[in-house]
Amino acid sequence: MEFIKNLKEENAASHLVLVGDWTVNNFEKIKSKLQPYSTQNQEKFSLKLDHIRQLDTAGVLLIADTFGRQSLEKALENHALSKERQAMIQAVIKAIPQEESIQPAPKEAWPIRLFENVGLAVSNTWKEFIHWIGFFGMVIASFLYILSHRKEWRMTSLIANIDNSGFKAAPIVMLLCFMVGAVVAFLGATVLESFGAQVYTVHLVTYSFLREFAIILTAILVAGRTASAYTAQLGSMKVNEEIDALRASGVDPLSILVVPRVLALIIAMPILTFLGMLSGILGGMLVAALSMDISPRLFFDIINNTIDVKHFLVGIGKAPIFAVVVAITGCLEGFNVSGSAESVGQHTTASVVKCIFLVILLDALFAIFFMEMGW
Repeated sequence: MEFIKNLKEENAASHLVLVGDWTVNNFEKIKSKLQPYSTQNQEKFSLKLDHIRQLDTAGVLLIADTFGRQSLEKALENHALSKERQAMIQAVIKAIPQEESIQPAPKEAWPIRLFENVGLAVSNTWKEFIHWIGFFGMVIASFLYILSHRKEWRMTSLIANIDNSGFKAAPIVMLLCFMVGAVVAFLGATVLESFGAQVYTVHLVTYSFLREFAIILTAILVAGRTASAYTAQLGSMKVNEEIDALRASGVDPLSILVVPRVLALIIAMPILTFLGMLSGILGGMLVAALSMDISPRLFFDIINNTIDVKHFLVGIGKAPIFAVVVAITGCLEGFNVSGSAESVGQHTTASVVKCIFLVILLDALFAIFFMEMGW
C-alpha cells in the first residue's frame, strides 16, 4: 500500500498540492520525494495543505526545511485547514529560529579582544590569589586548633609524609645538585682562566649553592614530585567523594589531609636543601680537583676563611617559606578538582606550573630584598 501520493503538481507554474500521510512513519519516503524541490527556488512554490490526510510535527518540519518558512506561513492563509492543524503548524513555525537570530555575531577588532583577554586573565589571577590566601588562612586555623588538642595530632601521617616527600626525594635532589655544581665549576674555570683567577671558582660554586641554586633546584624538584602527588591524591579523594564523607562524619579534612602534608614539607625542605648544598659543593670540588689542581683541603680552607655563614642562613631560611608555598598550592589544586579523571590531570599540571612559577617569583623578590639589606 502506498502511503504517499504527495507532491502532485496542479499546474506547472507554481502550485503544489500535498497529499497523503505526512507523518514520522513515512519520514524517509517523503524526504526522498522532496529532494528535487530542495535544490529549486523556494519562493516560486505555493503550497496547498488541505489535501493532506495525516500530518504531524515531523511532516511540518520537512515542509519547512524544503519549501521555507515563508511558504509554510502563506499556506496557513488557506482557511480550509482545521483549527487544530493550523495551531500545530503555527507552533512548529514559532519553534523554528528566525534567520536573524542565527546570524553570526559581528567580530570585534583584535585590539578590543586583546584587552578583554588581558583583563580577564588579570581578574582570574586576582581571584586565584584571594582563594589561595583564604585557603592558607584555613590551614593556619586548623593547625592552631590541632596544637591545642593533643588528641588531634596525626603523628603517623606526619612521619609517612616526611618519608615520602623528604627521604625518598633526597637521592634525586643530591644527584641533580651534584651535576649542576660540577657544571658551574667547569664554566667558572673556563671563564676565569683567561683572567688568571681560577681559584675564585671555589667562591662562585659556594656562593651560588649556599644562596640560590640548592634551594631553587630543591624547590623545583619538590614541586614536580611532591606537589603533583598531593594534588593527585587529594583530587582522587575528591572524585571518590571521600572528602565529602569526612565532612559528613564531622571531621575537618584540612586537619587530617592538609596540615600533616604541609608540616612534613616544612620539615623535609630544609633537610633537602642542606643536602643539595653539600652535593653541589662536592660536585664543584671534584671538578676543581681534576681540572684546576685545587685539592679538597685547599677548597675547604678557602670556604672556611672567605665564605660567611650568613650565606648559608639566607639559603636555608628560604626553604620553609618555599615549602609552605609548594604544599599549600598542591593541596589547594587537589581540593579544586571538579569530579572527573580529566580534572585531576588538569589540576595536577596546573599545580606543578604554579608552584614553579611562585618559587622563582619569590626567589627573585628575596634576592632583591637581601641585596637592598646588604645581606
